Amino acid sequence: MRRSRNEMIAETRQKLLSAGRRAFGELGYAEASMDDFTAKAGLTRGALYHHFGDKKGLFAAVVAEIDAEMSARLCDISSKTSDRWQGFVDENVAYVLTALEPEIQRIMFRDGPAVLGDPSQWPNANHCIATVARSIENLRNDGLIVDIDPEAAARLVNAASSSAAQWIANSDDPDATSKRAVKSFKTLLEGLRIEKDPKR
Repeated sequence: MRRSRNEMIAETRQKLLSAGRRAFGELGYAEASMDDFTAKAGLTRGALYHHFGDKKGLFAAVVAEIDAEMSARLCDISSKTSDRWQGFVDENVAYVLTALEPEIQRIMFRDGPAVLGDPSQWPNANHCIATVARSIENLRNDGLIVDIDPEAAARLVNAASSSAAQWIANSDDPDATSKRAVKSFKTLLEGLRIEKDPKR
């Protein structure tokens, strides 16, 4: 069956994305060659320029693809518990721990900020903050955490988790650093909770 033009365009774009993601994950942004990953995709530089503009444009698209996958994974984690607070903690801690995964570590937390700048300014940042803010608002409305501005709290939680992940990713000993980061991050999150009266 003959494929439509749109299907062929989508296929070309996905081939470039996959080849770029593999190269960025294995070699890093600086060492990844446009000629290498266009050749591996069986395409030309012209195709890369047409779909993504340049190497940085392809990298930004790879970051967006990985970010969408991470978001889906984290939502799945929080949905697996009936305890709203525990789901919130599990989801945020899981984000920090993604910095131990080689591909995510290199692309999202090491090369990402170096190539694309401050993660809080990335296109997806506002969506992430809005999602965390909704969770915080629900926890507040359920009486599980202190009365706090959801957006302000979400920005602080997001900044802490992002900073912790970057610390792990750039550490000489990521495993050891992750244990320190997660322990302290959980303590920070616990500060949001309303203490229950033990006499009740």
